[in-house]
Amino acid sequence: MTGYRDFAAPEGVRIRGTVLVLPGRGESQAGYGRFGARLAADAYQVRVLPPSTDLSVADAALKEAVSSIDLVRPLVLAGADTGAAVIAALVAQSSPEKAWWPDAVVLAGLPGYDGRQGGGRDEELDLRTHCPVHRGVLTDDPAVVPGSLAEAAPAALLDAAYGSTADVPHLLLTGDADPLADHAELNRLAKSLPQARLAVVRGGHHDVLNDLQHRSVAAEIVTFLEAVRGGVPPVPLVEVVATAW
Repeated sequence: MTGYRDFAAPEGVRIRGTVLVLPGRGESQAGYGRFGARLAADAYQVRVLPPSTDLSVADAALKEAVSSIDLVRPLVLAGADTGAAVIAALVAQSSPEKAWWPDAVVLAGLPGYDGRQGGGRDEELDLRTHCPVHRGVLTDDPAVVPGSLAEAAPAALLDAAYGSTADVPHLLLTGDADPLADHAELNRLAKSLPQARLAVVRGGHHDVLNDLQHRSVAAEIVTFLEAVRGGVPPVPLVEVVATAW
């Protein structure tokens, strides 16, 4: 498969794990340059795949992605928008025998059943992110499809995602200013999963990996990755025992 975008860990540093990223509606691999580089700087190798909402296509893509990389575990699958829904659905319906079976998953900006919004290009950018750098990336990327958020994600896909009880660690990320999210459904999903952490980003919009708070979101993900490296269930390495804020 062509179209991978890879980010390597710094030369001479032991790779700490592998992250495969699946973009969402209207996106391309180009939108994950900053995200991939930041995780790579922390010694995780990152591969961004082409987006797809077809489970069989995504299954095959993940299989090929892991077979063509020097896989270092833990293997974490990260998805945004419909990419998050596809990963959740695949993990819910598949088994550990899969070559791409993850040690953990990150679901960012998982949309609700009515998670769509019409409007022009500027309105869609406002829904996605208020980060001027990422808005520029989206505007300059010829592969970005304007109007993609005007169509809801396939209901069957969301049924599988929100019905998951997969017993792998899940990190759910959502922005509290994301109009495409169903926060009640996300809370229900987090409670129904055996191992889940739901993190809400203050002021975060739909592209929660690439919004104004992207540094803090990346830090939350790296914290999760490091905890997953420690075993299952993941245990945070830093515990706050007293704070005034």
